[in-house]
Amino acid sequence: MRLTKAGEYAVRCILYLSKKGKGVLVSRKEIAQNAVIPGHFLAKIAQELARAGMIEISQGAKGGFRLLKNPGEITLLQVVETMIGEILLNDCVVRPESCEVSPNCSVHNVWMTARDQLRNTLRIVTFAQLIKQPVCISE
Repeated sequence: MRLTKAGEYAVRCILYLSKKGKGVLVSRKEIAQNAVIPGHFLAKIAQELARAGMIEISQGAKGGFRLLKNPGEITLLQVVETMIGEILLNDCVVRPESCEVSPNCSVHNVWMTARDQLRNTLRIVTFAQLIKQPVCISE
């Protein structure tokens, strides 16, 4: 499994907004420049993050994006799965009926375990934790 560009950019966007703090309005241009996200892509990502209730979009000349939750309430898993959907690793994990051998397949349990471990790892990491460490974006 590889994270999509949309997932990567969404993480950068939330990371940048987390550094600014909950409720702080930040211009789209500032986020795009400092988080190194193409402007047109940022607009698309912001729509998804807003639908998920993580950010608010303000329109107009003085508009931008505002984090709606405290960084400690947002996990890496939430942001990634907002953009790519539930992490599955293999089709048989979500649709066992799609595989003729799934009920008896020794690899199926490995896929399930790996998926659960990855999701659990991402679930315990909050953006409050991430902003305390050196980050991949400028200020």
